[in-house]
Parts: sequence; structure tokens; C-alpha cells
Amino acid sequence: MFRKIFRKIKKRKYQDISPEDIFIDSTNLPGFEEHRFEGRIEKPMGQRTFFVIKIVLFLLILALVSKLWTLDIQQGSIFAQISENNRLERTLIFADRGILYDRNMRELVSNAIKDNTSDFAGRLYPSINGLAHVIGYLKYPLFDRTGVYYEEYYRGRDGAERIYNDLLQGENGLKLIETNVSGEVTSESVIKKPTAGNSIVLSIDARLTEVLYGAISTLAIERGFVGGTAVLMDVRTGEIIALTSFPEYDQNILTAGKDQVAINLLLNSPSKPFLNRAIGGLYTPGSILKPIIAMAALNEGVISSDKKILSTGSITVKNPYDPSKPSIFKDWKAHGWTDMRQALAVSSDTYFYSIGGGYGDQKGLGITALDKYFQLFALTERTGIELLGEVEGVIPTPAWKKEKFDGEIWRLGDTYITSIGQYGTQITPLNAARFISAIANGGKILTPSILLGGHPEPIKRIVEFSDEDWRVVREGMRASVSYGTAVGLNVPYVKAAAKTGTAELGSAKLLVHSWSVGFFPFDNPKYAWAIVMETGPSSNTLGATSVIRQLFDWMAINTPEYFE
Repeated sequence: MFRKIFRKIKKRKYQDISPEDIFIDSTNLPGFEEHRFEGRIEKPMGQRTFFVIKIVLFLLILALVSKLWTLDIQQGSIFAQISENNRLERTLIFADRGILYDRNMRELVSNAIKDNTSDFAGRLYPSINGLAHVIGYLKYPLFDRTGVYYEEYYRGRDGAERIYNDLLQGENGLKLIETNVSGEVTSESVIKKPTAGNSIVLSIDARLTEVLYGAISTLAIERGFVGGTAVLMDVRTGEIIALTSFPEYDQNILTAGKDQVAINLLLNSPSKPFLNRAIGGLYTPGSILKPIIAMAALNEGVISSDKKILSTGSITVKNPYDPSKPSIFKDWKAHGWTDMRQALAVSSDTYFYSIGGGYGDQKGLGITALDKYFQLFALTERTGIELLGEVEGVIPTPAWKKEKFDGEIWRLGDTYITSIGQYGTQITPLNAARFISAIANGGKILTPSILLGGHPEPIKRIVEFSDEDWRVVREGMRASVSYGTAVGLNVPYVKAAAKTGTAELGSAKLLVHSWSVGFFPFDNPKYAWAIVMETGPSSNTLGATSVIRQLFDWMAINTPEYFE
């Protein structure tokens, strides 16, 4: 059968196709849209291509399964916690900062509720002049751009705000805020309540401080002083009743930290408003040291209190190297014959040249003894008050001069000048108030404090002198008020004892520091003061004594209890 079929196929012959047949077929083609690939023959996918696609799909499925296992099994608890945290927000509840009060329970600073954009209370300092350096200021908690706090507490920057920061700041609380998917708060829960900071009562009397600051600032502006400072101290406990420094800074501006122009003016001011002059200012004391020199001379037996020395207006010392050029040391005026009480009252330089360095037949203490007694009354020591920035005083000695003046030797003239509180001697006003307190209380060197009640152990040490020596010096200071250089304090409502000082500055002596120190009441001493008006014209006739007089006048009307 196959052979027959094969023979039939073999017998077929090739026949030509007519052109007409071709054209007729082309007119009968279906209406394919070729740009949509109609009428094209589809080819089957190759085995290799299909294999590659299967591998890719397998890898994708494997990756998805692996990720699902990681999210659900391996890290399921972590992401569940993250999801929960997205719903629960932890928020700080800032603790109220403790309040500072003066000794009469007057608020010296308060917490003010700020606008709704703030999470914590603002710190507001009342407009009480003169307290900036004692109270200080602070900085608020800080947060980043996302609103997360990276500093969660207030930071005290000066004064009591800084010293007692840990007591004042308290402990912040914490709350959870639950939100829905729209971000709306659905519930709040306090998980830790805030603990308010401790309030502190200071020994400061804000009223007296403000009066002193007003008197100092007015005098400085009207009479050309660079600045001024005052300290009022309890001679029994060491409590600081008033401490002020002019000029001072604006606490509210610094705490807010927004007015950069005003802040820069404070930072760049030549009058140094950030300097607490009471503890950080060193001043040539001048004649206010004469009570110490008198005590030293009595204790060393250099002179009796009744011996008189003649003041003619100056003393002349021969020059061993050139007799034609003697050294002349001037007194501020000719006082005539003065004993110790009178010399303290009128502040005779001649008298203290003589007992300090020796002159004629009068033996002198010498620089070694002067240094000893200055140290005994703690002139160079830091007092230990709580405030930051306290500095040490300076007492000139032969070793000091050798170091400061390229090996120069100590001369008699240096002892003379040191005997009236000049030359290289420098002390702080707080140290001045402390040594005056020791004269008033019978030799107790106290540790001053700005806390009500004072230091737990206020007596640092006791300087031993005879009762008679103490009495002589106190009476000399009282005489200064009765008829001497501090006669401006001779008022009927209180008996005070005082010593003035005019420390000359520079070789031309055109500028001075004006000092007033003293204690009251005279018969039963309770308070000591030290006031310095810094760098004013020597021609000025109104100085530190006028400041304490204004305070006395005010106290006589408003706080007479201090005079009892």
C-alpha cells in the first residue's frame, strides 16, 4: 500500500501558478491590525526562558517567606513593642522649682505658668534691685528639633540658684499619653508624680539690700565712680543681712535667653556687671586697716594707748645713698599730738607710719609683724561663703616684692606705705566686713553664710587679745563717728563705730577707692558693714560714708529693730 502511495506522489509534476491567482488571494486577506500584532504567528516560549522565570519566582517567594518569619517569629515582640509605643507617648512632667525667700519670707523668685507651648513653669525674678549676684539666674530645660528634651532639668547659673541647684530642682514626673490612629489623645496616665524642689530661706533682708543698692548706684552715677559694693553681716552668727554689687545684671533677660542684643551688651560692658564685687573684687583698703595695726602695736608692746605722736603733716626719712634727696611721706593733714584713740578717729597717717615702720624714738612693728597680724585677721583667706567667685587677698611682703618687681629689695618706705593700707595690699569687701566683725565680737573670725541661721559652725577661730586692747580700738572707732572722719554717722538714733578709708590709685593719685567700715550698736555690737565705692575722682567729697548714712536714716524709720 505504501508503495502505491509513494508512486502516486512521485508521479505528481510541478505546475506553474498564475499571477492572477496570487492577486486574487491578496484581495481576500482578513482585516488584521498589524500594529496590534494581529495576524502574526505566536512562537512557543523556550525551555531556557521558562526555567529562568521559575528560578526568579522561587527566589522572590523564598525572600517573602523569610521576611515574614523574621517579622513574626524572630522579632515579633520587638515590633509589637514599637507598635505599642507608637500608640503610647511618654511625656515628662516637670517639677516645680523651689522658692527662694529672704529672712522675712518675702519671695525673691517665683514660678510663673508660661504659655501653652511650654511644658514647664517659667522662672520670674521680681524687680528687687541689688539681689542679682546673691540670687543668680538659671537656664531652662533644652530640647532638640523633634521636641525631645536632652536636658531635663533647670540649671542654676549663678548665686543661690547655682549653689543650691540640687535642693531647688526637685524630681520630674512621667505620664503616658494614649492616642488613636488619628493622633487624638484618648487617655492619659501618670506613672510617676513629680516632686517639687525644696524652698530655701536666705539670711538676706531684701529691704536693706535694695536701699544700699539704690544709694550706691545713685552715688556712682552722680559722682563718677565705676562701681560699688556693700556687705552687712551679723557679728554673732556670720549671717549676711545684705550683700549687693553695682552694677548688676538683669536676671530675667539672662534666664529667658532670647534678647541676644541685651545679653551681648551685658557681656561686653566695661563696668563688669557679672562681677560680684563683694567677694570677687580686690581693692586697696587704705586706712580701714589701721584698727588692726593698732591692735598689733598694743599686743606687741610697741606703744601704749595713751602715748602721743606729733603729726606736722609729713615725716622725712634720710636717703642713705643721697642725703640731698630725702624721702618724704605725707599725712593727709597736720593733726598735732594724737594718742591711739585720737589717731584712729582722725586717721593720722603719721601716727601709723611711726608704729608700723618706726620713726624717731618710736619703735615700729616692721613688715614681718604687719604680715603676721594681717594674716591673723584673715585678710588673704577666702571666707568660705557659699557663693562662687570668691578670691584671695594680697599682702605685700619682701618675698612678694622680689617676685613682682624683678628682685628689688624691701625698703623702709614700703613698710610705711603698707602701714596705712596702701602699696600692694588688696582685700575683698567681705573680708573687710569679717575683720570688723572680729573687732566687734572680741576676736571671733566667722564663716559668713547667706542661709538663715548662718553656718552650722560659724566660728572658724578666735584671735586672742586683752579686753583692754579691744576696748581701746573700739573706742577709737567710736571717736571717728563722734568727731573724726566718720562724723557723718553721728546720728541720735544709733551709736555706731566706724573707720573710713581713701585708697589712692596710680602714681598721679587722681583716682581713689572710698571705704567705710564699722559696726553697730556700739554698746552691744550686732552688725558690721563694709562699703567701697570703686575708682572715683580724688576731688570728690562724697563717698562710702554717705551710703551707710542713707541706710541708717531709712532703718531708723522702717526697721528700728536692727538698732535695739
